[in-house]
Amino acid sequence: MKFNLALLNACVISACMFAATPSFAATPYDIAVVAKVTGIPWFTRMEVGVKEAATKLNVNAYEVGASTPDPAQQVKVIEDLIAKKVDAIIVVPNDAKVLEPVLKKARDAGIVVLTNESPDQRIGQWDIETIDSQKYAEANMDALAASMDKKGGYAIYVGSLTVPLHNAWADTAIKYQKEKYPEMHEVTSRLPVAESIDKSYSSTLDLMKAHPDLKGIIGFGSLGPIGAGQAIQQKRAKNKVAVVGIAMPAQAAPYLMRGDIKKVLLWDPKDAGFALVSLANQMLQGKAVTPDLTIDGLGKADVNMQTGVIRFNRILEVTPDNAKSLGF
Repeated sequence: MKFNLALLNACVISACMFAATPSFAATPYDIAVVAKVTGIPWFTRMEVGVKEAATKLNVNAYEVGASTPDPAQQVKVIEDLIAKKVDAIIVVPNDAKVLEPVLKKARDAGIVVLTNESPDQRIGQWDIETIDSQKYAEANMDALAASMDKKGGYAIYVGSLTVPLHNAWADTAIKYQKEKYPEMHEVTSRLPVAESIDKSYSSTLDLMKAHPDLKGIIGFGSLGPIGAGQAIQQKRAKNKVAVVGIAMPAQAAPYLMRGDIKKVLLWDPKDAGFALVSLANQMLQGKAVTPDLTIDGLGKADVNMQTGVIRFNRILEVTPDNAKSLGF
């Protein structure tokens, strides 16, 4: 049998070239973070953490969401992500019960599902919180009580009556108030206005008119204290009605300086975005979540293997002295 040496040599060279060149490039994981609502400072800041994690971990992580805090719109966004076959879906739910079927569908499709701000309703594989929810709710009530001399009427604003964490905070704060500050009372049931400056503003004006005994407002929703602060400023009522709650420092700074908002308590949404993407990436790599979980920049977590909740206690107190220096 005769061999064509030239042809054989060409084949060997060609084979070596193909062996040295990968047949395809590694595709980064596709990790989608679904915000409660887009276009507000809170989720703009969370997106900073998402993008930082994407760069550091070499994954395709990004934030999406609807322009209104509507659970039905969140379902639609998640359905689209399932159809696109993303690797992980992280959601900050407007209504955990409404999202439960679509997130089960995502998990059944092999998609990693994580949540934020839903510690009491397990609709994902894990829920990450960057604060201790009970301590956070109690700290808000303590701040309000201090500004009200521990007596008088108050109201609580939440994003909606279905947002899991806002309502859990409200429940905890009210229970704590009844035990520790018996001379305080709610003037009305919690109001679902704290994701809108306009609604919080008008609700505050209405409450001041209808309830002369109103002495304080807690805003569990990042726009609640801002709207309330605007109403307090207009009515020059900073010495009559105290406002505390969750808000972005830069947005709250002028109200804190004037005293229209007394104190802001929050965490950095960037930390939550970074931690969520980091955990999703770890799970996609097949690494188990253990009690020793540590996230860069946040430290060691408190991992509850039974409830599926991962916590970092990073409550941040924002005052007139530090509001402008925090950088977000």
